[in-house]
Amino acid sequence: MSIELITILIFALLIVLLLSGLPLAFGFGAAMVILTLWQMGPQGLYIIVTTANSDWNSYILLAIPLFVLMAKFLQHSGLAEKVYSSMYKWMGGLPGGLAMGTVFVCAIFAAMSGISGAATVAMGLIALPSMLKRNYDKRMAVGTVAAGGSLGILIPPSIIMVVYASLTNESVGKLFMAGIIPGIILTIVYILQVGILCRLRPHYGPPIPENERASLKEKIVSLKAIILPLLMILVVLGFIYFGVCTPTEAAGIGAFAAFIITIIQGRMTKEVFFKSLKETLMISVMIMWIVLGAKCFVHIYSATGASDFVGDLMSGLPLNKWFIVIIMQFIILFLGMFIDPIGIMMICVPVFLPIIESFGMSPIWFGVLFTINLEMAYITPPFGLNLFYLKSILPSDVTMEDMYRSIVPFVLRDMAVLAMVMIFPQLALWLPEHMH
Repeated sequence: MSIELITILIFALLIVLLLSGLPLAFGFGAAMVILTLWQMGPQGLYIIVTTANSDWNSYILLAIPLFVLMAKFLQHSGLAEKVYSSMYKWMGGLPGGLAMGTVFVCAIFAAMSGISGAATVAMGLIALPSMLKRNYDKRMAVGTVAAGGSLGILIPPSIIMVVYASLTNESVGKLFMAGIIPGIILTIVYILQVGILCRLRPHYGPPIPENERASLKEKIVSLKAIILPLLMILVVLGFIYFGVCTPTEAAGIGAFAAFIITIIQGRMTKEVFFKSLKETLMISVMIMWIVLGAKCFVHIYSATGASDFVGDLMSGLPLNKWFIVIIMQFIILFLGMFIDPIGIMMICVPVFLPIIESFGMSPIWFGVLFTINLEMAYITPPFGLNLFYLKSILPSDVTMEDMYRSIVPFVLRDMAVLAMVMIFPQLALWLPEHMH
């Protein structure tokens, strides 16, 4: 059978299994078993054992449960409420101030947690009711929380980047550093977008009444809520940047720091401790099963020669290399509407990365492009995970149509920053190149 037909059948089988509603890990795993039996016979199933042994003992992937544990401790620590309260006092008097403060808090939470859901749920419970109570436009409020929460996968530490590093054998630390400047730019773009829109259309985000605004003394006192988060961010990312420890070791330090912060905040109880451990276990196991299923599929996919065929086909097209990179971004964006972000990475990275390397482009830079694109996947319907998180806590008068329309301006800004990083690669590469 020709390699062309084998390639078509491989992807057709995977798509059918995923569209059937089978969990992502089992979809990849089932496709792998079927293809292995077809191409290599029963003896080829040893791939499952060897892949599980190598991947589940991976030092890089050990960072995942540690970063998740850090996020879960922080989620229960009450820190988000205090940081938001500080932003409320400083920015509440500005048009759109609460929405801009929400984006800022999401960025801080992103730099402490590494996952999108933590900031989305926290701000959905804290900031969203506050904005709606102050007569903010509901689409503005919902879009701000959904998009702000998605910053968690771009601003380091990022679990998505850890998975990308495990697939590409790139440095997790360099990937983390590569995400800092684009993450800051995207945060500023979100804040400016909200501020300008609310300045032009004051009813979108009215400032809080003057009699409810904090005094200068109250504002200054409220800043103490930001001290612990900033110290934690500086310690975790600083240790990685200056080579004091590996990202995995920094994840352990971060998890311990989050544990101490939760104690300091008076929120650490027996229930919170075991709930955090349980939630960490559930999320980590889910990710590891997806990684195993996808890695097994990638191995058989490569063994058949399909990856070489697709790579040669795309790189051999009579098209400018930048046009091919743009096509890749649209493919990722399209898949993001239907498939889990980690699944997209598992499908696309083995195909796209050899092409990127053949063009002489940096895998670190491409990883940042990939992550920004996956950030859009978290807020694009119908599969956007952040939309699911929010739907469970939204008031009844906020419809799915409101939610879908709320994220359009933010997706457009994501695309603009994606194009900016594509045109100016040093935005992603400057910090990694200067790491110690």
